[in-house]
Amino acid sequence: MFDFVRNNKRIMQGALLLLIVPSFVLVGLESYQDRGNANEGVATVGGQKVTQQEWDDAQRRQIDQARQMMGAQFDQKLFETPEAKRAVLNNLVAERAINAEINRSHMTVSDATLQKTIMEIQAFRKPDGSFDMEQYKAALAAQGMTPAMFDQRLRRDLAVQQLSGAIQSTAFAPRSVTERLSNISDQEREVQELVFPITNFLPQVKVTDDMVKAYYDKNATLFQVPEQVKAEYVVFDQAVVDSQVQVSDAEISEYYNKNLKAYTTPEQRTASHILITVPRDAKPADQAAAKAKAEAALAAVRKDPASFAAVAKAQSQDPGSAQAGGDLGVVEKGLFVKPVEDAIYALKEGEISNLVQSEFGWHVIKVTAIKPAAQKPLEDAKTEIAADLKKQKMSKKYSELAETFSNTVYEQSDSLKPVADKLGLKIQTVDNLTRKPNPALGDAPVNNEKFLAALFGTDSVKNKRNTEAVEVAPSVLVAGRVVEFRPASKRPLAEVDAQIRQRVTVEEAARLARAAGEQKLAAAKASGDATGFGEAKIVTRTKEPPFNPAGAIAALKADVSKLPAYVGVELPGQGYAVYRIGKVSQPAQPDQARRQQEAQQIGGLIGQQEMYNYIEALKVKAKAKVNAAANAANKTE
Repeated sequence: MFDFVRNNKRIMQGALLLLIVPSFVLVGLESYQDRGNANEGVATVGGQKVTQQEWDDAQRRQIDQARQMMGAQFDQKLFETPEAKRAVLNNLVAERAINAEINRSHMTVSDATLQKTIMEIQAFRKPDGSFDMEQYKAALAAQGMTPAMFDQRLRRDLAVQQLSGAIQSTAFAPRSVTERLSNISDQEREVQELVFPITNFLPQVKVTDDMVKAYYDKNATLFQVPEQVKAEYVVFDQAVVDSQVQVSDAEISEYYNKNLKAYTTPEQRTASHILITVPRDAKPADQAAAKAKAEAALAAVRKDPASFAAVAKAQSQDPGSAQAGGDLGVVEKGLFVKPVEDAIYALKEGEISNLVQSEFGWHVIKVTAIKPAAQKPLEDAKTEIAADLKKQKMSKKYSELAETFSNTVYEQSDSLKPVADKLGLKIQTVDNLTRKPNPALGDAPVNNEKFLAALFGTDSVKNKRNTEAVEVAPSVLVAGRVVEFRPASKRPLAEVDAQIRQRVTVEEAARLARAAGEQKLAAAKASGDATGFGEAKIVTRTKEPPFNPAGAIAALKADVSKLPAYVGVELPGQGYAVYRIGKVSQPAQPDQARRQQEAQQIGGLIGQQEMYNYIEALKVKAKAKVNAAANAANKTE
């Protein structure tokens, strides 16, 4: 693996965030702290305040996004640390600085590019590949956004990508640097190995009773038996609720009739266009020239409609669709400026429009296909509706029964039988539970840190009362009670004597092996002698090592300014080894393709650093200041 890239992984990850999620640019703000008070906002960028509310909202968005991505692995505590909160504020400051530069530079993204980007988002597409407008609107609504708000944010993110690309594309790595790094990666070392195995020294070891007792006393924690409990428990989850919820045919029919629109596929139109742009500040002569060019394109496609794609590819000035022959894909209402949208919905299939003027210039539009609206029959939608209605009912029923479960285990805390009888639950028994989860139990409900903490609580252990209802997974509650408690203890010496003798024997043999190896290492360094070493093998960073990886790493790290060079290293569980490096060279035929890839990776890293420096400069330019009170509050917290 390429060492330089591996060792700069954090830089690469930061740059990846810049390229993929421009809204979350991770940069520092220590240089931009300022004295101020909370009334002035937590930060100021370009004369505009970043308010406490905006900071709080950004933190909530980050937590919500992480919860959706991580699922059961989500831990909110990770996002509530002062460091995590400061990182969110860093993002807001950098984001404002970039926005200020985009606005100052009048960077824009065309409607066609925006529409094409939205159409390519997989989450908004139906199984057949067509755009799902209802899913699109629902997804935005779930994030508290309207299509207009989403369009605005996406335009900004695309503009940031353009800005990032422009900055990073100017970076390059000097050939001398890339060659030096590739030479280090490709370097071949001719290495001989001499191993002193533990097994060779085992017969020399004599373990006494005093050695066993000393090991037992020194390593008491190894023989500690943790406190354990035998417990009863009950589990409340969706399966308990499922059996109590039914959906009738009448409910399905009523829902279908009230939501006919949801089961109607609207008309879909596929269109192409040719755009001749006209800058807003264009002179009359330039405007006339653009219109004349558009009229010529219109005449050409009217004369030969089959040539529309070729003409669009040759003459259209829309970078988002020109190379695709002007193809705009499936068109949905609300995605284009009104003149263009009106023209698309006024045309018949295969028909070509007259010239259409918009704020971007002159358009020639062709509707390439029309798919009529369609209504899904009740019978086809029945299964889907039944599932949705049951899900809604179960959500409400779950809340009701979960409250019953929690209240019952608390109010009748001397037994789990009342809650088991009331909700039809099974009382289960488990033994040998400890305070810490046991990997052998996997994702069992009782193998949960929060539940175990409750089970080992004072009230549970001493008074044998039920634990509270503990959520161990989404929609999974568990309550338990201790049946038997066994305090922590230490295993008797007689019980672990054989185990200790084996460990001491191996440790003593390893010590003898190391001593013999270090003696050989010193002698070899003094004489340069190769006696006892095995055959020479080639060790390199780009291939699997021919012997123990720990030894190969040591051989590659060894100082080879003087040859032969020697290095010794412990081989865990095996013994000690001495390595003799006799020759250092480059491969006869270097992998040029890999070297080129490495050069590109290095260039990419330099580009990412350039982007980081550029953002820092933008913050200075925008006079970014962070209220010291915001940092002090975080540090105190």
